[in-house]
Amino acid sequence: MDASMSSDWLLVIGGFVLLLGGGEVVVQGAVVIAKKMKVPPLLIGFTIVAIGTSLPELAVSLEAVAGGQPDIAVGGVLGSNVANVMLVLGTASILGAASDPGEGVRRDAIAMITATLILLALVVYGEITSLYGVLMLVLLAGYYSYSYLNSKEDKERKLDDSWVPDNIVISMIVTIIGGALIWKGAEFLVGGATGIATDLGISEAVIGLSVVALGTSLPELAVTLVAGLRGQGGVAVGNILGSNMMNILGILGATAALGGGVLISPNFADRDVWVVLVTSGLVAAMLLDDREIGKITGVSMVVGYFVYMAIIL
Repeated sequence: MDASMSSDWLLVIGGFVLLLGGGEVVVQGAVVIAKKMKVPPLLIGFTIVAIGTSLPELAVSLEAVAGGQPDIAVGGVLGSNVANVMLVLGTASILGAASDPGEGVRRDAIAMITATLILLALVVYGEITSLYGVLMLVLLAGYYSYSYLNSKEDKERKLDDSWVPDNIVISMIVTIIGGALIWKGAEFLVGGATGIATDLGISEAVIGLSVVALGTSLPELAVTLVAGLRGQGGVAVGNILGSNMMNILGILGATAALGGGVLISPNFADRDVWVVLVTSGLVAAMLLDDREIGKITGVSMVVGYFVYMAIIL
């Protein structure tokens, strides 16, 4: 193994450490924020945590469009949403963190599948104009406002104690620090994984759909693993639903609005956007039908994700 490959593996290992550490910090800060704001953990996971864990996707998308590589931006979002549902939510189900998400899950599941249908229409259309990008951001902000105004404290659920002080300002600062650790961890991991893939002769297009998409989904995976171990199902499931909605309306919306529009390759309409629609639709259907996403289903989802990765590669 040459020096370049060794340094890439060190970046990958360091990235994992920062992601898991940042995930612990974000979850603990989010629990205190939920307590102080008197809202269900699901809402905090859907908004604050989801926005924080989606920041790597935003960074990748903006950089890709600025560099004249819109396929990486769109492919990153499509691949990330598949990873969030199949890999991350599947992992949460295996840990038992998706069995009791709390109030509002049906509303958020409908919102996620609606955003996915909007994505399908845009991929078929072949472009996200600047105006469409602004409208997507307005929709996202409107739904966040609606969710907050209609959320009620889940009085039947007692949140676990947190090592974060019971102070709204401190908890927000802690959550931001955790987000920064997650961002840097994702940067290390994506950089290392991309370097390894390049050394192995994997094409840039495949790197965008697989390595970059998986790498930018690792913050969600880190938060979900920690939330699952902490028994915070609301934070875990809310993070997945919110991240997928944030990826579509927020990430692509902001990228189109700031980048003067995003052209979408017709190749994405052949397979990948349909995979996003089917996987998100199945999960939304189970949540709407109040079906438990159990461990067996979780294993099937994780296996299905790696099969999808094998097909891409």
